[in-house]
Amino acid sequence: MAQLISLGSLTAPTTADSMREALQDGGCSSSSCGSSDGPGDLAPDVWERIKDHPCYSEEAHHYFARMHVAVAPACNIQCNYCNRKYDCANESRPGVVSEKLTPEQALRKVIAVANEVPQFSVLGIAGPGDSAYDWRKTRATFDLVSKAIPDVKLCLSTNGLALPDHVDDIAGMNIDHVTLTINMVDPEVGTKIYPWIFWRNRRWTGIDAARILHERQMESLDLLKARNILVKVNSVMIPGINDEHLIEVNKVVKAKGAFLHNIMPLISDPAHGTHFGLTGQRGPTPAELKALQDKLEDGTKLMRHCRQCRADAVGLLGEDRGQEFTLDQIPDAVTYDPSARETYREVVAVERGEHVAVRHAASAEISAMAEARPALVAVATKGGGRINQHFGHATEFQVYEASAKGVAFIGHRKVEQYCEGGWGEDATLDRVIAALEGIDVVLCAKIGDCPKDSLTAAGIEATDSHAYDWIEAGIAAWYAARHGVAEDLLTA
Repeated sequence: MAQLISLGSLTAPTTADSMREALQDGGCSSSSCGSSDGPGDLAPDVWERIKDHPCYSEEAHHYFARMHVAVAPACNIQCNYCNRKYDCANESRPGVVSEKLTPEQALRKVIAVANEVPQFSVLGIAGPGDSAYDWRKTRATFDLVSKAIPDVKLCLSTNGLALPDHVDDIAGMNIDHVTLTINMVDPEVGTKIYPWIFWRNRRWTGIDAARILHERQMESLDLLKARNILVKVNSVMIPGINDEHLIEVNKVVKAKGAFLHNIMPLISDPAHGTHFGLTGQRGPTPAELKALQDKLEDGTKLMRHCRQCRADAVGLLGEDRGQEFTLDQIPDAVTYDPSARETYREVVAVERGEHVAVRHAASAEISAMAEARPALVAVATKGGGRINQHFGHATEFQVYEASAKGVAFIGHRKVEQYCEGGWGEDATLDRVIAALEGIDVVLCAKIGDCPKDSLTAAGIEATDSHAYDWIEAGIAAWYAARHGVAEDLLTA
């Protein structure tokens, strides 16, 4: 009897055929956080490093999972948008974890996840403090994991203040992906974001703190670039404080060789207890975020789809299975079995080839309709690159833009799940519709008459006519029908 493993939200036997079926039905929950470039757009050595990294390759996000281990609780900086919380299972944002781990506990958890989640390809340390400041624990964890599972990619996130002290260690450990959070290149702007930093055994505040942080972040970029380590820069968009300034940030990080720039919306719910949340600082709207990203299209490659993951997230981007792998659910002794991951990669190699071909064909078809108006398309998907989720079951919609440039993933809209146990609340549906403001059409695997009528009344088309199609193919077919282009003309 085949061993049972979890593929996204499914449990399936570890055979190639069953894995392929799970992928097509949505076994891989999909979201994206990375470059849309494929092997034809990048140097071969760079593509080889990012092709299975869900946070650096948009293509990879459909198939591969990340895991964060919360081994680095100490932090050397205070941000006005951050409040590190422990034992918090219901918040999905950076700095939040349910349990802190020792390096040895982290290894145990990583092996358990590797055995149960065949999509697992990347181990990251993103706190809940700062991985470079709490370096002893970060290094010990990476040392243990790299010996046990040598093919897992290692990745860390940091504010950069302590990173220059450890960059040689990072390069020596074959860590070739580092994320730096850089919210300003003007210390005056920094004074509005950072109350204090801790550096050289003392606390610094005001313009001095911001200047030191800026200088250390620029030094970090230079040192990482010199060692051929790929750098992703995260920036939090804070309306009225650094939103316009991020244009200059993008220019600077591009000039210093950053591989990706990720503009993230400020999360400022007062319930989170952050300074910005408690003082009424709002986050950007989806339209404001997209407008800024559009201004930066000619700069460093942009990420438009980061999920701002917890410091203990497990699974594919857009899902978090961390609560399935708390220490009390993991045996004291676990042995790594590589068979499921090896089989999964064989299946994915075939699936990716088909998806890439479909994506390119769909973009070419839409590009041929150069006179047609651009459209925003929200897709309900459980993953695998397909339209395969019921409208009422979605907790987020992936948003694509169809235009003369082709089909492009531009972001996501998080929503409350409308349908619970076969029933939907009107108030929940109203909030889902509000979150879909500006969307032209929703593509899903199934939708009931009531929500469909409500969406129509709000000026949003909804259809399940393209259920289980590849996302890009479904978008192309809908777009062609909308503009009266016959399918035989598109495929001629």
